[in-house]
Amino acid sequence: MEVGAAAAIATGLAVGLGALGAAIGDGIATGNAISSIARQPEAKGTIQTTMFISVGLIESIPIIAVVIAFMLFGKLG
Repeated sequence: MEVGAAAAIATGLAVGLGALGAAIGDGIATGNAISSIARQPEAKGTIQTTMFISVGLIESIPIIAVVIAFMLFGKLG
């Protein structure tokens, strides 16, 4: 396998798996936050803040994956 072909496959895998992992993580974090708010409505503000911070950290994974993909994409050609 040529280096360019491997870099193209790795680029697609990095972006795809990064997005998939973030989507799963966002779903789990948001679902658990909604469940927690339903059980303790008086703690809604604290739970929402924690959820937003968690979702922000989770969303950093696909951004890093895209940066890695651009670096690998630079190896093409």
